[in-house]
Amino acid sequence: MKSSKTTNSATLPLRQVNEPERLETLYSYNILDTDPEQVFNDLAQLSAFICGTPMSLVSLIDGERQWFKARVGLEAKQTPREHAFCQYAMRAPDVYEVPDAALDPRFADNPLVTGTPNIRFYAGAPLLSPDGQPLGTLCALDTVPRQLTSDQREALRVLARQVMAHMELRRVRTQLEDERQKLEGVLRMANSTGDSLFTNGRAEIFVKQDQRLVRVATADLQYVEALGDYVNLHTTRERLTVYGTMKDFEAKLPGRDFARIHRKYIVRLDRIVAIEADAALLDGSSNTGPTRTPMRVPIGSSYKAGLLNRLTLV
Repeated sequence: MKSSKTTNSATLPLRQVNEPERLETLYSYNILDTDPEQVFNDLAQLSAFICGTPMSLVSLIDGERQWFKARVGLEAKQTPREHAFCQYAMRAPDVYEVPDAALDPRFADNPLVTGTPNIRFYAGAPLLSPDGQPLGTLCALDTVPRQLTSDQREALRVLARQVMAHMELRRVRTQLEDERQKLEGVLRMANSTGDSLFTNGRAEIFVKQDQRLVRVATADLQYVEALGDYVNLHTTRERLTVYGTMKDFEAKLPGRDFARIHRKYIVRLDRIVAIEADAALLDGSSNTGPTRTPMRVPIGSSYKAGLLNRLTLV
C-alpha cells in the first residue's frame, strides 16, 4: 500500500448540521438497539483488517450516546456522546484521522484515551444518508499512534458507503415488512367484516325439509323455537321443523334483526309489539281471520336485560 504524508484531519473544519433533522433521519432507520447483524459485523471486521487496527466500529450517534451496530475488539456496546470521536468524524468532509489522540488537545483528556480502551489512533469515515445527514461513522482504532495510507483511507470510504447502502436496504426491508403486516391486518379486517356482513346481514337461509332444501326469507321469520333435537321455524305463512340446535340458528340469522330471548326462543325484533311481564308479544301475522292475536313468547330472566337494551325505550 502507498504511504502518505503526515496529516491531522481533526483540524479540518466540520460541517454544521440541523440536529433535530439529523436525529429524525437517524430514527427513521429503526436500527438503534437492534441485534447484531452479520453484514455489519463483516464490514467492521474488513475495516479492521484493511486498516491494520485491533478495533473497528459501526457507530451511530443519537442525542446522548454513540451506539455500536457492529464492533470488533471492543466490549462496550455504547459510550456517552460527549466522549465520542465519532461525533466530530461524522461531520467531517472526508475521513477524519487522529494520528495520536494523546497529543491532540481535543482528545488528550478523553476517558477513552486516558483509560480503557486507551485509544491513541482514530480514523472514521462519515455515514451519510442520501439527503446528506451524518448519522455516524465506520471507524478504525488502535492503542498506538499510527497513520493510514491513501489506499486505506479510500478503502474506509468505500466500506462506509457499503455500510450506508446496507442501512438503506435494511430500512426498505423494514418498511416493506411493516406495509405487509398492515396490509395483512387490513385484509383480515376486511375478511372479518365480510364474514360478519355475510353472517349477520344475509336476507335468507336454506333449511332441509322433507329431503329438500327450502329457502326461508329472514324477513318472514317471526321466531325460532327449540324442540329437543329439532327446531321449529315459525314464519308468516307456515311452520317448518328442521333438525338443528338453537346455537346453529343463532349464528346463521342476522344478529341485527334477531335476538335470543329465552333458551328455547329466538325472535325477530321488529315482530315484537309489546313486552308484558316476562313475555314478548309478537305480531300474529300468521293468524287467519278478521283479527290477529299476538303470539306470546316467554322471556328468560337472564335474557331480559339484553333484550331491553336492544329495544328503543322512551
